[in-house]
Amino acid sequence: MSSDETPNVPAARHSREAVREKAQLVHAQQSRARLMRRLIIGLVAILAVGSIGAAVAYAVSSSISKPQLSPSGMSGDGVTVTEVAADPSGAVVSQAPSEDASETGESATPEPDPSASAGAKPTEIHIYVDYLSAGAAEFERANARQLAGWITEGAVTVTYHPVALLTASSNGTKYSLRAAGAAACVATYAPDSFYDYNHELLAGQPEPDSDGRSDADLADLAVAVGVSDAKKVRSCIEKQDFVSWAKAATDRALEGPLPGTDDLKLNNEALILVGGKSYVGALNDPAEFSQFVLTVASDEYFGSTKPTPTPTPTTPAS
Repeated sequence: MSSDETPNVPAARHSREAVREKAQLVHAQQSRARLMRRLIIGLVAILAVGSIGAAVAYAVSSSISKPQLSPSGMSGDGVTVTEVAADPSGAVVSQAPSEDASETGESATPEPDPSASAGAKPTEIHIYVDYLSAGAAEFERANARQLAGWITEGAVTVTYHPVALLTASSNGTKYSLRAAGAAACVATYAPDSFYDYNHELLAGQPEPDSDGRSDADLADLAVAVGVSDAKKVRSCIEKQDFVSWAKAATDRALEGPLPGTDDLKLNNEALILVGGKSYVGALNDPAEFSQFVLTVASDEYFGSTKPTPTPTPTTPAS
């Protein structure tokens, strides 16, 4: 066999090795690509879980670190009104005497007389008011004038307790809860305006099953009655600073006992207590309410001044 016919063995071997090396290189590249994909997917999953965990941790820590704000100047979740204007604009209504009273020339509304019981403590009146309650509005319109007069005379102290039993009755806006929180804002930052603000919330009460006032409207109303620190009051109302407090205060009233009572609990959205006794008369009859207050005040006074009975000595039997 001639040298020209000898097979080119080294060339063939080199060709096979080149193909094998190329295949190994492609395989290595594919392996690295798969590994990178797995690393990327794993990294994305870790980041996603971490983000969710961070979000949950932030939400939890925020809820824990954010304290529930409570209004100041309130005792037993109530605002005690110590003085009012002699005739606050728009805060009182005139009362016509009844026919029987006009015929006899007597006053239609007997009034507690602080001078008749000099030295006696003023009678305590506690009014639990839901600002969406028709009964609470009815009572306010009928009794605002005489309540203001009694407070001025020093015959009574009147403490208002904002509550929210009708939160579900305003198309989902939770008006009674927000209004109670707004009243607490006024009590905290402009206590001298609370009586007027409380009256306006009731006198201009929203229609049943309506949205009620917005937070901005509640703040505007506070400004309209002349609050002393309008900026703080507006911020407090619009940020709903005391809405959580209003809910908690309502829960406490429902659990009882109410201040000044042994075992009474909040049982309606317009509860009036006089000397710890529940008023069950007509909410729109100032004469009947005045008579109830006078009776309770008399019982308190004479009950506190009665001499203590002393035991009579007994003669020993002979």
